[in-house]
Amino acid sequence: MYIHYQPIGYFHTPHKSVEGMPIQPSGARGCQGVIRVLPEFVEGLRDIAGFSHLIVLYHLHEIQGQDLTVLPFLDKRPHGIFATRSPKRPNPIGLSVMELHGVAGESLFLDNVDVLDGTPVIDIKPYVPDFDVWPADRVGWFEGKSGNAATHRSDDRFAARDKAGAELEQVES
Repeated sequence: MYIHYQPIGYFHTPHKSVEGMPIQPSGARGCQGVIRVLPEFVEGLRDIAGFSHLIVLYHLHEIQGQDLTVLPFLDKRPHGIFATRSPKRPNPIGLSVMELHGVAGESLFLDNVDVLDGTPVIDIKPYVPDFDVWPADRVGWFEGKSGNAATHRSDDRFAARDKAGAELEQVES
């Protein structure tokens, strides 16, 4: 089976490099960015201004390859990729809940932006607490560590690398 998605827009953020950027929206408080929706999808923004928060799905375009076991940012032990939020996934899809501050034409103005500049947006959904908030009884290995995401910053551990281990230059297509 082949699954194909096309971008509906792109992020414009102050994060020009993966290294040093927030690893979760909780660490990006006050960091503003914009999603510019492509003209053919602007009609889909109708009524979105009525929501305070959005769930944004995006393609982690700087990630090359996958690892099924990773050393995540918030732990010193390796974990299976599906037990982490690390980006080097079989399908490099990111998800963030961001605060919506305004809409103007094709632009969504957001806060708590933890996404690299130029990242393609796959989908946008309204955040609805009655649907999206569930009390969690267990948080696995994140227990006692998840609060650290507010201050922890990304390093180059998931940067694209060639076989010799050197960072690859990313070419926009």
